[in-house]
Amino acid sequence: MGDIEIRQHEPGTNLKDFIGFAHEIYRGDPAWIPPLEMEVKERLSPKKNPFFQHAEAVLFTAWRDGKMVGRCTAQIDHEHLQIHKDGAGFFGFFDTVDDQAVADALLDAASKWLRQKGMHKIRGPFSLSINEESGVLVEGFEHPPVMMMPHARPYQSKLIEDAGFERVKDLYSWRYVVAPPPPRAEKAWRAISALPEVRFRSLNKRKMRQEVDTLLEIFNEAWHQNWGFVPATEAEADKMAQDLKLILDERLTFFAEVDGRPVGICLCTPNLNEAIYDFNGKLNPVTVAKLLWRLKVKHPKSARLILLGIRPELAGRKRYNRLGLAMYAEIAKRGIEHDYEWAELGWTLEENLAVNMGIKTMKGKVYKRYRIYERPLTS
Repeated sequence: MGDIEIRQHEPGTNLKDFIGFAHEIYRGDPAWIPPLEMEVKERLSPKKNPFFQHAEAVLFTAWRDGKMVGRCTAQIDHEHLQIHKDGAGFFGFFDTVDDQAVADALLDAASKWLRQKGMHKIRGPFSLSINEESGVLVEGFEHPPVMMMPHARPYQSKLIEDAGFERVKDLYSWRYVVAPPPPRAEKAWRAISALPEVRFRSLNKRKMRQEVDTLLEIFNEAWHQNWGFVPATEAEADKMAQDLKLILDERLTFFAEVDGRPVGICLCTPNLNEAIYDFNGKLNPVTVAKLLWRLKVKHPKSARLILLGIRPELAGRKRYNRLGLAMYAEIAKRGIEHDYEWAELGWTLEENLAVNMGIKTMKGKVYKRYRIYERPLTS
């Protein structure tokens, strides 16, 4: 076999091969749902993705005998470095043929680029950040990916490990079959709903930008101590508001309010992947018409619960100590009312015992596991 050639590309340029390579890797995989190529292109384009306002990145492709055999990115998130001060650079979009030499060449190229930029360790995969697609799938390969969650071939994690990376964190995704809340959650919902100052208010799409500001304010407060947390910037909030307006079912996303002040959020969206499974990643007049009909008329039967949390100020206040569980019951009731059948909850960190226990109380089960790896950058 011939030598491996690594080509370096700047974000936003020469993306056709980089994006299209996924079709080569996942050909014949019945679980894979091709993401919309337009969306992936935007994520990799500095003019479209506000991540690049606080980050720098490079793309690598691997070639052998004139044929592409792998891809990955390397990126530095200066927001992450400012908060965590850990000298960590990242890799992502890691897809290769089942060949250790290809994986080594790509990861070594990413490591070299990060080391030249002054980083001390390489961590990933993140495509491109912890607020986008995180981890490599290590369990649950038979299940199709839901929106904004990665998929992988079973061999990909082993390639990373055999390149000298060690596990640093596992992420859980939970499958929840929509059903009436269990007795404990129903009791919590009744108790919280009986409090005169508490209400659950649906997101208002007509005030989307303002609502996103509130959502991210609670997110930044409630998640700031989580491993790897990076807050969203103003530009990212703008982009989020634009994207959510297209796909959000506002009946599933709500705020928990106390005396009119939002103190909790539940961000749950229809599973876009259910609507695009047969598009082969392409948007054209026919698939756009299908997408609108499937989202607005037929409605997906699956959803992804992305965020559910409350402000830390409520911790230790006995009056509201069952608010989180009541919010799980509220979203279950909304799912039943609007004919959703199941949802993916997560991801959640493996060590987040309180959140994971709450999901277990709702009869959710871990059905996928994602892994994040790291290795030092030595000369």
